[in-house]
Amino acid sequence: MLKMLTLFQGLPGQQPVSRAPDFPRSAQKLPSTSEAESEASMSEASSEDLVPSLEVEMAADRDEEEAGKKKKKSKGLATMFSVFTKGRKKKGQPSLAETEGEPESSPRPPAQLPTVEELKADLERGRLEAAGPLLALELELQEAAAAGLASEEELVRRQSKVEALYALLRDQVLGLLRRPLEAAPERLRQALAVLAEQERQDRAAAAAAGPPGSPGLAATRPRGWLQLWRDGVAQAAAERLSRRPAADAEGRTEAERAFLHMGRTMKEDLEAVVERLKPLSPADFSVVAAYAESYHAEFAAQLAALTQFELCPRDTSMLLLWVQNLYPNDILNSPKLSPELQGVRLGTLLPQTQIRQLEATFLSNEVASIRELTARALELESERWTKDEAPQRLDGRCHSELAIDIIQIISQGQDKAESITLDLGTQIKPLLLEELARFLRSYQRAFDEFLERCRQLRNYRANVIANINNCLPFRMSVEQRWQTPPDLRSSLLRPLNELKSHGFDTLLQNLFGDLKPLFKRFTQTRWDAPQQTLEEIISTVAERMPEFSELQDCFREELLEAVHLHLVKEYITHLCKRRLVLKTAEQQQQLAGLVQANAQDIQQFCTQSGSRATWLHHALPTLAEIIRLQDPSAIKIEVATYAALYPDFSKGHLSAILAIKGNLSSSDAKSIRSILDINTGAHEPSKALFSLIKIPGPGDEGTQFMLPSLSWVPCAAQEQPAALAALNSHDPSDVRKSSVPGKDTVNIHRWDGGLKPVTAAFSKEVETPGPPWQRTEGGELKALRDGLQGGVQEAFGPG
Repeated sequence: MLKMLTLFQGLPGQQPVSRAPDFPRSAQKLPSTSEAESEASMSEASSEDLVPSLEVEMAADRDEEEAGKKKKKSKGLATMFSVFTKGRKKKGQPSLAETEGEPESSPRPPAQLPTVEELKADLERGRLEAAGPLLALELELQEAAAAGLASEEELVRRQSKVEALYALLRDQVLGLLRRPLEAAPERLRQALAVLAEQERQDRAAAAAAGPPGSPGLAATRPRGWLQLWRDGVAQAAAERLSRRPAADAEGRTEAERAFLHMGRTMKEDLEAVVERLKPLSPADFSVVAAYAESYHAEFAAQLAALTQFELCPRDTSMLLLWVQNLYPNDILNSPKLSPELQGVRLGTLLPQTQIRQLEATFLSNEVASIRELTARALELESERWTKDEAPQRLDGRCHSELAIDIIQIISQGQDKAESITLDLGTQIKPLLLEELARFLRSYQRAFDEFLERCRQLRNYRANVIANINNCLPFRMSVEQRWQTPPDLRSSLLRPLNELKSHGFDTLLQNLFGDLKPLFKRFTQTRWDAPQQTLEEIISTVAERMPEFSELQDCFREELLEAVHLHLVKEYITHLCKRRLVLKTAEQQQQLAGLVQANAQDIQQFCTQSGSRATWLHHALPTLAEIIRLQDPSAIKIEVATYAALYPDFSKGHLSAILAIKGNLSSSDAKSIRSILDINTGAHEPSKALFSLIKIPGPGDEGTQFMLPSLSWVPCAAQEQPAALAALNSHDPSDVRKSSVPGKDTVNIHRWDGGLKPVTAAFSKEVETPGPPWQRTEGGELKALRDGLQGGVQEAFGPG
């Protein structure tokens, strides 16, 4: 794991794991009073103090003992000695004392016990083989006390000598075990054997019936050396883990250095115990568990003390990382330690309630940090825009690092939480997405402000393109990495779509401005002349295409789709606005052919330029087919198909197209329009076309004067007298105009003296002289006035 390589192996000068831990060298003394007192009198001991006197006092008894009993006792001592002499060096191999130049004690017969002086000298030289004879002397003393062969004072004096020797032995054994990796394996095995034998003697004494000790002797068991050893392990763990780590050159905080030191030390020490100490230890010692429990307790105590202080966000994160991940996974569950710790229940380093509090603090810290970092990144990017700095170019595209920086900030927050626990990663995800949405809204607002205020800058368009290109990595991150639900995804993408749309509007503003007067020609020239106008429109668009080459391919396609939509929309708008009524089928077929040809030219140009807006391919050809058809039933079928393709195609739009067909009766037109009632509200359009084309429908309230040149003139009920007066006065300015052409039809309502309309109405088609493109405004008004006056007299009588 990369983290553990960094934590345990990556520091300069790191020694291999086999380096011996520096355990404390001072030996802990037994709390036994007899041993402590006996040490003071140890210098007075002589060969006559213990062994010879015992032999004299027991001489009479030995003479009377049977030969079999002597053999039995001799055999028992030999067995006892064998326990402690297994580790004695072979002949020709010097012991630890011999290597230091000290002379060996003179050999003696196997059945003869060494004197106290000899045992003291052996123990001071570190000869652990003296443990066997020392135990024999202890047993001899207990037998003498039990037989009443010595006075109480003599027994106490002699017992003090034995206990003084045990104090020396204890210091030698525990001293070796406190520095296990500094001792030779054979000496470790001897020390562990002595410790094991003492533990057996303690258990035997505890299991014996009656009061502890013998008459005249103080109770010295249990000696508790095994517990002393365990206490020494705990002391060693505390001293090893509490050492102040040295400062490093990697900029770590003091807490981070402490975590690293404790983790590395614990891992290395436990692995050394497994490799070197466990094979020499009795199984019932559970040596690995003893060390693991002591190190774990000290590690937990150090962390508990640390949490009493206010931690900075960095230390909080590191603390959780160790407690929840590195300690349980990389230390306890490491390949060398995991099998040895299967049955050891160490638990967590901190209580669960405290861990939850730290996690809540971590989440709060991360959200605040991410909000600050993203705001700072946007601020720096905005400054570059306003300073008119040119964006970078990458593979021929305008490029900005903002999206990369923001995605990295958000992703690092997610990765940091997941590195602690997967559950914490799940908790932080919605918080990070909320911060991302907040940033994207701020980003859109900053971009809109830039669009509004910085139009005159030299690198204005290049920075607009760079920001549009930024939407791609943001969108990919939302859709692929975060895998958000649809509603959340749409809320995240909405600011990006707005930013892109506003950027497109800015880039296309000049182009669409240049196209406006060209499209206007459709309503100002002969209806059979727009082919030349369309060629100019396409040529103008083609000349501006290189301006968009620095967009990412996907956005260039979207922009060309917007251009394609604009061409189709404007064509339909001006087709509806043309003051054109064709009375014959031949004229309608001629116009339909022209629209069909124009549609083909627009589609071919846009497709070759890169537009993928195939949904627009039927917009103009189907309208041409509606104009061409003469059979109302066939027109209905075509209209129904068209409404299915473009659900925003309304009755108003249909009426504007049907108005071109001058030979279509009002009843047929009404019947055709009713087809849209079936499709209205069936489904919402996925993309808008006709909703962008505003045309008032024929059902508007009040009188509607449909004029070939003045377009629609809607009049509310109260305005009808004023409208009639305007027509009679030949003043076109008094007639309010709208933007949609229609048929030469006048809808007339009768009025009584109180300006209260009655239900009777009259509709009359007014014929105007000359072809539509030759009509003058004055002639149209005169014809309409004459027809209107005649219609009123015909419907309601003179006056």
